Formats: sequence, C-alpha cells, structure tokens
Amino acid sequence: MLPATPGDFPRAFAEAWMNRDAGALATLFAEDADFVNVVGIWWEDRAAIRRAHQYGLTTFFAESRLALGCVKTRALGAGMAVVHARFRLSGQLRPKGGTAPDRQTILVAVLRDTGAGWQAVAAQNTDIVPGAETHLAGEDGLRAADYRA
Repeated sequence: MLPATPGDFPRAFAEAWMNRDAGALATLFAEDADFVNVVGIWWEDRAAIRRAHQYGLTTFFAESRLALGCVKTRALGAGMAVVHARFRLSGQLRPKGGTAPDRQTILVAVLRDTGAGWQAVAAQNTDIVPGAETHLAGEDGLRAADYRA
C-alpha cells in the first residue's frame, strides 16, 4: 500500500526497512524510479532498488535499526512533492565483525500522486558528516574536509 500523503513516505520507508522487506520498500518507488545511495551508487529502476536493498537488508543491515527524525515536505505543484527526511541508522555490521557506530542520513525523495497513493520517482540518500564541509580526494580515496578548521 502506498503512502496516503508525501509526509508518510519516510515512515513507510523506515517501516519496510525495519521489516527487512525489500519488496515493500521497492513498491514505494515508481517502476522507472532512480535512487542514489550514500556512496553514489545509482539504481535506475524499481527492480534494481529492490535487489540492492534485499542484499543490504539480509547482510550488513540485517540487524540495523532505522529511526525517523525530522521530515519536511514541499508541494511542487499538482500531484508532485519533494520530501526531506533525517534518519539515524544503528546496528550496521562491520565487514570483519562487530557493529559500526550510529550514523545519520538525509533522504530526499521526489514524489508523485498515483491516485492510489504517493510514490517516489527519484531519491537520494546522503550521509551527514559532522564537522565537515565537503569531501576531498586524495591518493587513499575521499575523506571529509573542513576548510574552516
């Protein structure tokens, strides 16, 4: 079942995550939706979004908790809206065992009213990096940087 309002989208996303239900999570997205994850992997349709979340929710996110924070919704015209939502992720498993510290993200989703509920046509999830302004490329990869420090 699709969210009744744009503001319900983040709650439905978190609920599907907590139920480890990649199918329900993918249903929140249009068949041709785009989703960019926190490291820039771009999934270009619902099937890819489902596969990626199925993998994550059954492996490194299998014990995770996704807690919803602040939600901001803005209408973009008839039947369209953008939603920003803060999340706190806890319980992510480390590659070599143990649990990683909590992290926070902001999910941005562009939604359209399908008549049966609201569905994302595009979304991007971005990690919040405290104390950083940008990323800086180096020989060992990207690292958070703050030019004011």
